[in-house]
Order: sequence, then C-alpha cells, then structure tokens
Amino acid sequence: MLKYVNHDIVFQEFPDEVTLAINLSLCPNGCPGCHSSHLAGNIGDELTDERLLALVGGYEGEVTCVGLMGGDNDPETVMSRFETIKRHFGGRVKTGWYSGRETLSEHFNPAVTDYVKIGAYVSAKGPLSSPTTNQRLYRVCHSDGSLEDITARFWRK
Repeated sequence: MLKYVNHDIVFQEFPDEVTLAINLSLCPNGCPGCHSSHLAGNIGDELTDERLLALVGGYEGEVTCVGLMGGDNDPETVMSRFETIKRHFGGRVKTGWYSGRETLSEHFNPAVTDYVKIGAYVSAKGPLSSPTTNQRLYRVCHSDGSLEDITARFWRK
C-alpha cells in the first residue's frame, strides 16, 4: 500500500519538468541524516488510483511530470500508479520515481517510467547536487528501456 502525506509543485526534482511531487510515507530505508525522516512513519492517506487521478487532474495543463517521492515499501504499486497515469494522461504527463534503494526493484517497469532516482542518502557523499553523490538520476529511454545517467545536470558549474 502507498500512503501519501502531502504534495507540492516543484521545479528541480526532474530536469526541465514542472513536477507534482507526492511525498509517500512508510519509507523502510532509514537513511541517517534524512531530511524527511517523518516519512518513515505510517502516516497520511492511501494513494489510490482515484486519489492520484484527482491530484494530477487538479493540475492538468500545469504540470509536466508526476513524481512519487518514496514508495520503496511497495514498488509494485508505484508501477501500477504510473500505469494509471500513462493510461489516463498518455504522453502529456511524465512519471518519475525517487527510490532510496541502491538497485532498481524487480517490479521496475521502464515502459511507464520516464525518470528514476536510486540511492540512499549518504551525508558524507552529499545530495544529487554534489559531484561526489552516490545517488543517481536516470532518464528512461523508451525505445529499449535503457537508463541514461543525467545526475550531472544537478551539479553547479
């Protein structure tokens, strides 16, 4: 089950996108120094297909991407929600997933995912904006399912 706590319109999570970022709870990762440690708790409301479509529909024409921030407790449902977005909005709305895992879930479906960030937060290595980060953000190539590492787009020149 996915539970969401809140959402916001953001401009930096996925390059060149206006993103409806939905913060999910029940995070199992427990990264030391996490800036959102409250999301480890069992808080918020269930993110059903109906609720997701209502959230995204409320910003239709304003957002270009929906980002699920978390969901490592239930990657299969993350992919199911992305299928719902693709079925309902087609190519008008991209999808992005922020996972704190070191590797992609066996449930990862490149056909319904446009971006994916993997990697736990390690304070000594810094966030995505640091050239020493262990985290990686990928753009999914839909022709073959390959992943293009675009992490360097976050680094200040």
